[in-house]
Amino acid sequence: MSIVVTEKAAQAVKRIVTEQQQASLTPDMLEAYRGLAGELGRAPYLNELADRLGVGEGELKEKLGPGSAAFGKVHLRMRVVGGGCSGFQNKLDLDPDYNEKTDELFDFYGVPVVVDKRSLMYLDGATVDFHDEMNRPGFSVTNPQAKSTCGCGSSYSM
Repeated sequence: MSIVVTEKAAQAVKRIVTEQQQASLTPDMLEAYRGLAGELGRAPYLNELADRLGVGEGELKEKLGPGSAAFGKVHLRMRVVGGGCSGFQNKLDLDPDYNEKTDELFDFYGVPVVVDKRSLMYLDGATVDFHDEMNRPGFSVTNPQAKSTCGCGSSYSM
């Protein structure tokens, strides 16, 4: 069974995670974050940012509160849920959790992608892409197993 996440979609996920991280920072932290990100060529981890700021990781985590979650391991979670006009809908979320018993883990362009094993059978051959055109913004999931879609295109039958 296989799925595909395009490079453009993976870059969009990385951008979203970076935006979530930056939104949780104070202006002085943001300056240190940007400098460190430039040096590393990627978003810094919480411990790296704490070192740069000269504070302990626990102290920084406390200062950031719930925003600190964006600095941990974040997966793009794909799943199929019941609903919509036609019966099935695809869902994409950012999720820190991965269960090796119930999930399959993939890596696309440096983005960890998690799919629960039940959803995987419905997503075999599916492709996740990202569109930044005015008439089609956001992520899309193309699933060759879908037999028909509803009028608005948000759900499908198999």
